[in-house]
Amino acid sequence: MLKAIHHVAIICSNYTRSKAFYSQLLQLEIVCETYREDRDSYKLDLKLPDNSQIELFSFNGAPQRPSYPEAQGLRHLAFAVDDIAAIVRYLEANGVEVEPIRIDELTDKAFTFFNDPDGLPLELYQI
Repeated sequence: MLKAIHHVAIICSNYTRSKAFYSQLLQLEIVCETYREDRDSYKLDLKLPDNSQIELFSFNGAPQRPSYPEAQGLRHLAFAVDDIAAIVRYLEANGVEVEPIRIDELTDKAFTFFNDPDGLPLELYQI
């Protein structure tokens, strides 16, 4: 039946800022960028090395996502990495606040969290 996650859709508050965050800072490949005049919005398709994608949308007047206390629904987006400490150093050197690296007590794997420009929780998970 299901084979993989194809994409995750994210609605941002500032398209230019979020485009730079995901395409430049996180170095995701831009596949396609579309401006939809009838909606006055952008859709940016970004690809990870495993071919999964993030769809980055802009919609005028979209409400903020409740994060704390955690709301029901999607909790966070996790990225698999080989060297979590190196990625944390890179993010921090670029002004991104990152939580201390922790070890998952169930899997013994290292993980940590940081936020995108809109406060969306993103996780690094060392594989």
